[in-house]
Amino acid sequence: MYLYHLLVLTFMFGGLWIFSSKREHLLSVLLSLEFMVLCIFFIFYFFLSFSSIFYSLVYLTFAACEGALGLSVLVIMSRTHGGDYFKSFSFY
Repeated sequence: MYLYHLLVLTFMFGGLWIFSSKREHLLSVLLSLEFMVLCIFFIFYFFLSFSSIFYSLVYLTFAACEGALGLSVLVIMSRTHGGDYFKSFSFY
């Protein structure tokens, strides 16, 4: 049981490390965010599987909506700026 917690936390910190270090492309940022979302889902599923699975399904619904929103931002950014580079993005 402690090995499961250690494994999920290792995956979570790995996703956080990728999110903070590989910020050049929007696609790699979105993939690391989805990886962290799946790690949080595994934590929810483990702790809530004994009482109710409803909350973990609600969380998966919101995660799917977040993923669809991220992909739509990626498509719009690649159409307007020609790619998913953050360096070509102008904030002013």
